[in-house]
Amino acid sequence: MAKIHKKKKFFDVDIPIINGQTQLHAFDIKELEGRDIKYDLTRILRGKNILLRSKVLIKDDNATSIPVELEIMSSFLGKVVRKGTDYIEDSFSAESMDAKLIIKPLLVTRAKVSRQVRKLLREKAREELIKYVKSKNSGEIFEEILKNKFQKELSLKLKKIYPLSFCDIRVLKVEKFLK
Repeated sequence: MAKIHKKKKFFDVDIPIINGQTQLHAFDIKELEGRDIKYDLTRILRGKNILLRSKVLIKDDNATSIPVELEIMSSFLGKVVRKGTDYIEDSFSAESMDAKLIIKPLLVTRAKVSRQVRKLLREKAREELIKYVKSKNSGEIFEEILKNKFQKELSLKLKKIYPLSFCDIRVLKVEKFLK
């Protein structure tokens, strides 16, 4: 008896956060549910090496994706952190309106600074980030970080302590969705 072979097809998956589309290979569209997509945003963001990870959701035979993680690649960070500067990293968990997020900011000073200044910058950045995240849902947070809107506001607030050459969110990751 002959076996019936099913053929894999390409299905379009919308990525609304970047107003783009990609294709995934599967036997059926239902098979795409929950699959991860890794998308390099370097060209879209003009050289800022960011990797977007999103999960596929199926609604009415249409595949869309929701962002799960944004990460700046280490190769880009090597360019940003120069000799004669200090960098400040932090890692903490914060709750938005619909998800629990892991946030890892990266701040780079213009010159070497004392430990006390680095501590003040780290604490102020954490305080501002937690306050900002509480009032928004995860989709809005991902969009504003991609548009660099929040980083500019944060940089202006931290400038009062010490001027920064680079202020960004190194990793933004959804730990779990609350709804």
